[in-house]
Amino acid sequence: MLKLTQQALEISIESIVQIMTPYGTGSGFIIGDLIITNSHVVNGLKEVVISTKTLQRSIGEVIYDDAGYDLAFIQPPSPIHYNNPLNFTQTAIADGDTVIAIGHPYGLNYSTTEGIISKAVRLQGEVEYIQFDAAINPGNSGGPLLNEKGEIIGVNTFIIQNSNNLGFALPYYLLQESLGNFQALGKSNIIRCVSCKNLIPEEEIINDYCPKCGIKLEVAKRRRIGYKPSSTIALIEKIIDALSINVTLARRSQQSWRFECGATRIDVDYYDNGIVIADAALCTIPMDKIEKLYDYLLSQNNTFDELRLSIDQNSVYLSYVIIDTSLKLENGQKVFEQLYAQVPNYQQKLIEEFNAPEPKFDEFE
Repeated sequence: MLKLTQQALEISIESIVQIMTPYGTGSGFIIGDLIITNSHVVNGLKEVVISTKTLQRSIGEVIYDDAGYDLAFIQPPSPIHYNNPLNFTQTAIADGDTVIAIGHPYGLNYSTTEGIISKAVRLQGEVEYIQFDAAINPGNSGGPLLNEKGEIIGVNTFIIQNSNNLGFALPYYLLQESLGNFQALGKSNIIRCVSCKNLIPEEEIINDYCPKCGIKLEVAKRRRIGYKPSSTIALIEKIIDALSINVTLARRSQQSWRFECGATRIDVDYYDNGIVIADAALCTIPMDKIEKLYDYLLSQNNTFDELRLSIDQNSVYLSYVIIDTSLKLENGQKVFEQLYAQVPNYQQKLIEEFNAPEPKFDEFE
């Protein structure tokens, strides 16, 4: 017989969403045709990157943002297909009930923990939360809290730092209420005022102030401004864009990007010390022909001006390394294009001629 966590995971896994922004990663889950998550996960953005077991990285539109309940609703670009839709619990929750939290803590996909409800109703400010002891961490935010039947009882929202598994979830009935109010309005791009609680269509907000009560809406300001990279980060994104790569989908953080290239992928990272590294793992070291492989890598490096073939532990990389003050648009674009073109060629040659194993990646990384 499957354990409760295994049963809950089997029921829910297709409905669990990973959400990525320039500011970090979070979790979400599908209800009907919407993705539910936390307001602090989307961080005031109108667009975020989403992915599921059945949906490759895509851009979702944030159509509802409620900083008071820390809720946000995302519209995927097309319906997400899944076999086992999540349902809300039909029974009241109580202290001591078993709970399962599912999400992507620290980007570790589909991590599942089990615990109990420590307090079914815990008031934090004006909002009721479920307090539970299943371990959650940064990246779990926005994921579902489930009961032993795999039914939704809450939205994982926050933890108390430096505590021993003190987690809090917005209860299902507040999520149901919010969904009902939003759907009854029949409009998108809604901001719920943290003061008067009214649902305000974004086009009715002037100078970021609530038209009902006059309070400054910080979410409206962040949505209006959006994410605007500058300096070296903006330059790197312009170079990536020149490769006809969707920068939003490639962006993993404010200083990190990843995109597919043949059977592998290219990672671009901008470090705080000013170093920019673009590299791709081509293969791992074979068990034989190692000396011939080394000779080949060295001979090829003599043909490059700025790219380098190298070995890190047991993997072979093709890389471009440069200091930020030396990175220029024209030359950077030229070298990135060369890297993008050469990665599949070298990977194929190393695998075929030296019997080198392909690199392994997390399926949903």
